[in-house]
Amino acid sequence: QVQLVESGGGSVQAGGSLRLSCAASGNTYSPYSVAWFRQVPGKEREGVAAIISDGSTTYAESVKGRFTISRDNAKNTLYLQMNSLKPEDSAMYYCAAAWGRVLFVTVRLRREHYNSWGQGTQVAVSS
Repeated sequence: QVQLVESGGGSVQAGGSLRLSCAASGNTYSPYSVAWFRQVPGKEREGVAAIISDGSTTYAESVKGRFTISRDNAKNTLYLQMNSLKPEDSAMYYCAAAWGRVLFVTVRLRREHYNSWGQGTQVAVSS
């Protein structure tokens, strides 16, 4: 069983930056698809960014040019660098994984394709 643990959330003013981390422990293996999702109360969990074991990335339109997803395979850690943060980026951020699967680009930001989830880390952006 793989465990995912997010960290790095916090409060920041608009225009600021945060870097989220997601540490994976247990039996991780390739190929894989891993991603960041976010959710605010009363809304659906939405995909933010995804990265595949070959290094290809996918981003939601709302974060393109501001967020960067990356991973360190040696550390089994996924990152999300968030720059130029806006109040609408405030949410609980979750990392997710689909071990053994390389998701098609059209579904990489859809939650139903991921079967391993972290507990989330809160991000609050004030104006």
